[in-house]
Amino acid sequence: MGSADLNERRQLVEQKNATLSQREQCRLLELHRSGLYYQPKGPNEEDLLLMRAIDEEYLKNPYYGKRRMTVEMKKRGFFVGVKKIRTTMQLMGLEAIYPKPNLSASNKEHKKYPYLLKDESICRPNQVWAGDITYIPLAYGFAYLFAIIDWHSRYVIEWQLSNMLDTEFCLEALQRALSRTTPGIFNTDQGVQFTSEQFTRILEANSILISMDGKGRALDNIMIERLWRSVKYEDVYPKKYERLAEVKKGLARYFSFYNERRPHQGLQYQTPQEVYCGKE
Repeated sequence: MGSADLNERRQLVEQKNATLSQREQCRLLELHRSGLYYQPKGPNEEDLLLMRAIDEEYLKNPYYGKRRMTVEMKKRGFFVGVKKIRTTMQLMGLEAIYPKPNLSASNKEHKKYPYLLKDESICRPNQVWAGDITYIPLAYGFAYLFAIIDWHSRYVIEWQLSNMLDTEFCLEALQRALSRTTPGIFNTDQGVQFTSEQFTRILEANSILISMDGKGRALDNIMIERLWRSVKYEDVYPKKYERLAEVKKGLARYFSFYNERRPHQGLQYQTPQEVYCGKE
């Protein structure tokens, strides 16, 4: 029984009759008495250190799967096996980037969209937006960051933090972005957040073409991968944020700096804001 289901059933029992004995509550919950007091626990300090190390290594070598990552973590002094690394990477939303067979097989649950940027000449703002999610390590936990950037200018259109890897926080940022303007194409990977009907329906309702990376292709969403490197090496890692509220304030400052004051070599040393706003 999942902890969410257990909590829901516990609340229903409490609402129905607050005077029920513990024995009767356990009977209705189909639970041993010791389970009545169970509270789900988050990752411990060692798990958080492992997640931070995996995140750092993944930025350098995104093609590392669970076996290579296990070897690397053991070199760093972690006593872990392949199973531990697999479950940890799944929790972090990480998957090795490498060519895989049967990439054209259709997804049984979600509609598949083609990658539209292969022969696309991207030369103006709002021609293509890209969206992605990355893991953010914290001293007392972790978070997930979703960002939308303009491909041509590298300008960060919108972003949102969450402590849950769900679709809702992505939708919030997407709706805020679309309330101001719309792109011609929106590119993401094939994550469940982006292939969900909720997400794709909003894009289609705004007449936006949907583009999705080929599964396991490292360069299909390269612009936002470069953004993650900048965010983590220039802000998240050095600042060592402790809690969600703290990293939220810190990222607000960083993205303002990134958009308005940080020159990019690929933009002839202009800032993203100069390219994005100056050419519209």
